[in-house]
Parts: sequence; structure tokens; C-alpha cells
Amino acid sequence: MPMFVDTSPPGECIFCRLAARQIPAALVCEDELTLAFMDIGQVTPGHVLVATRRHAATLADVTPEEAAAVMQTARRVALAVQTAFDPAGLTLLQANGAVGGQTVGHFHMHVVPRHEGDGIALSWPRKEPGAQVLQDYAARLRAAL
Repeated sequence: MPMFVDTSPPGECIFCRLAARQIPAALVCEDELTLAFMDIGQVTPGHVLVATRRHAATLADVTPEEAAAVMQTARRVALAVQTAFDPAGLTLLQANGAVGGQTVGHFHMHVVPRHEGDGIALSWPRKEPGAQVLQDYAARLRAAL
């Protein structure tokens, strides 16, 4: 993950300032609920961020409409990235909280073009807890829904 961490207060974060046109950005597209812009820390050429226009820190803070709009914009951007940059693959990444890898406390999704040998590693230790444990986890989630 990038080394940049935005410590601005809510409503004054770098993405809120960008949405308010207080700071410059290489804007890709925007609509009523979202805006898409080039990440200044390009991981690969064509790396775009799709953010909610309204300040919302994490997935838990966005409305269902905003969540859907971000995914719809990310899809539009991903298709454009495929046309413009011809990557071998794409990674969509959405992180929540510092422990989850979120570096700007404003809900956003990364659209990252992927190429063989691009240096990006998405890995985690695989655990196989067994069928009964998985059933228990599923029951906990069903109860929470």
C-alpha cells in the first residue's frame, strides 16, 4: 500500500477538497454521486480512484445508492481503462480503516490496470478452518443480516 496517509478532518480531506475544486485533479468523469480521478500515486499507468462526492469515511458510512453508484462508475472506468491502456488484467480494491489499508478516510475504490511483473502483490495467509467452523461463521452473519 502507498505511504501517503491523509490526516485531514472529515469534510476537509483531500478528496472532499478535490470534489469542491479547491485542489486540482486529473478528473476522468463525475456524476451526481461520484467522481473518478487519476491517483497521484500511479501504481501502473491508468490507475484511477472512484470516490463518493459526499464525505463518507468507509463502506459503513455510504448509502446503498452511493455504494451502487461507486461500483457503476468503477465499471465504466474499468472498461475505459481496458480500451485506453490494454492491461492484461484489472484489480478493483476498496479498503476500510487503517488496519484494512485505507490511507484516505473518504470512501473510494481503486481501479488498477494490471500487467505481468507490475510489482503489485495481493496476498494473505490462507486458512482452512473446516466445514463446521464455516457453518458457524455463516450462521453469525445470517443473524447479523
